Amino acid sequence: MADGRPDHLTWRLRVLATLVALSMCALFVRLGMIQIVDHAKYAEEAAVTHKGVDTVPAQRGAILDATGFPLATSVDTYDVYIDAFLWQQTTKAQKASQLLADELRMDPRALYAAGTSRKTGDVAVRRQLPYEQGLALDKKDIWGVRLSRSSQRIYPEGDLAGPVVGLVGLDGKGLWGAEADFDSILNGKPGLISSERDALGRPISFAGRTERDPVSGGEVQLTIDRFIQGIAERNLNAAIQQYHAKSGQIIIMNPATGAILAMATNPSAGPKTADLNDPKLFDRVRDRSVTDMYEPGSVLKTLTTAAAIDTGKVNANSTYNDTGSVTVGTYKIMNWDFSANGTTTVTQYLQKSLNTGSVWLSGLVGAKDFYRYMKAFGLSEPTHVGLSGEAEGLMRLPDDQAWSVVDLATNSYGQGLAATPLQVLTAINVFANGGKLMRPYVVSSEVTAGSVRSFQPVEVRRPVSAQTAATVADLMHQVVDGVDLHGAQTPGYEVAGKTGTTLVSIPTGYDLDSTIASFAGFIPYKNPRISVLIKIDQPTGGLNLGGQVAAPVFAKVAAETMQYLGVAPTKAKAGSLAAR
Repeated sequence: MADGRPDHLTWRLRVLATLVALSMCALFVRLGMIQIVDHAKYAEEAAVTHKGVDTVPAQRGAILDATGFPLATSVDTYDVYIDAFLWQQTTKAQKASQLLADELRMDPRALYAAGTSRKTGDVAVRRQLPYEQGLALDKKDIWGVRLSRSSQRIYPEGDLAGPVVGLVGLDGKGLWGAEADFDSILNGKPGLISSERDALGRPISFAGRTERDPVSGGEVQLTIDRFIQGIAERNLNAAIQQYHAKSGQIIIMNPATGAILAMATNPSAGPKTADLNDPKLFDRVRDRSVTDMYEPGSVLKTLTTAAAIDTGKVNANSTYNDTGSVTVGTYKIMNWDFSANGTTTVTQYLQKSLNTGSVWLSGLVGAKDFYRYMKAFGLSEPTHVGLSGEAEGLMRLPDDQAWSVVDLATNSYGQGLAATPLQVLTAINVFANGGKLMRPYVVSSEVTAGSVRSFQPVEVRRPVSAQTAATVADLMHQVVDGVDLHGAQTPGYEVAGKTGTTLVSIPTGYDLDSTIASFAGFIPYKNPRISVLIKIDQPTGGLNLGGQVAAPVFAKVAAETMQYLGVAPTKAKAGSLAAR
């Protein structure tokens, strides 16, 4: 004890004192950060503890057809909630459950059980209560019952154009079609209601309250005409049933502008028939006219003919000797009907749809120019129609190591390459509008709170001259009205078009027992108001050719659409092949 120094700190105490001093300095620094530097941040967080924010949903904008009729729209509704904390007062809760049950036509015991199933929070008991009924219920001011504004999506035309229009899910987001593709425009901006809350999170009466009104979503107007869409869907569904087909599509366009007037697909689903739990729902709601590719077959002979005429290799009266077959490399290509027709003109080859004729023309044009024209017609590139999931198409080119002269031959009559139905009809439109390739479009305008955006026709390019387009249009006219009893002939109107029949491709080659029957054309021939593509997949029951299956459907669709548009019938020209 004599050498001890009790009046001095030991080294351990010095370390402890230093740590305490450092901790106090850190605490003062932290307090300064909270009270001075980050004051605004923590003040806001503190406010949140006694303020609540409710979201007021914005009304979703309408989807209109070409005439301005709503295909999808929203109506105001209310959601009904029970305040579980207030319903802990048994006597009042029992009375309230009976009053609420009378208004909602529900079992009061079930409502009471739901409202008392927990001690705090809101319990949803009815979603999307009709607006008028919600107003009446709100005036009742039932104990512990709260109403929140909501909306309900309705589709006045039901399943009409289901894959095009789409559907809104329970979360208010578009699931497919225009509802999904234009969700950001349709959705709007929700409003907010901020109010002071008690410790249990309930609004305090007469306390401060701030509101921000919701901004309604914009309107999207389609080029789809609901009456023409109905014509397309009725006739497609009837054809699928009549020919026992697997599926099919019909597209109707204004060839001069590229506006899509109707786009029907079967099978399909819309708001009335869509089962969101169906694992195969995608197969029913995808728009096959833009997502699915097929080998167009003889419809593409019109493009091959146009390339040969535009390069000056032939004219409508040029001839070749049809022996019934042509050998390309090691392959022997036959006419579809195994016929041999001798001296045959370009006009006759198209009327009879001879494969040997298209092989002859593609050989005259040559591979380089042939594929240049096919690309100019829009094959192997998306149309940029503005719908999601659009396929680009498939076409093997000469710079591909797998390409051979056989590809040139088979591509000339629409096999060995693939395109979407929309790509095919867009290409055929070139002959209806003087050689212009018009971009197809399905939305004519978008109207939001701050702007109006209108979409105008867009000329992409001119694949062929106006003279070539007119010549091919005349050839297509003779294909239909120049052949006795052609299925696409429409009484009172002149028609231009071309059939197509191709075998269904499978991983091992082609299914010799399955075909895709199609027809593409426009009417009236001289001043086309509409162009139409009919595609029927795998018809059975004895009829499976484009002329047997698709052409008659075109005649029905064309006649009904002409009547709806008020296009007066015209007599066939005197001296035409149809009159001979």
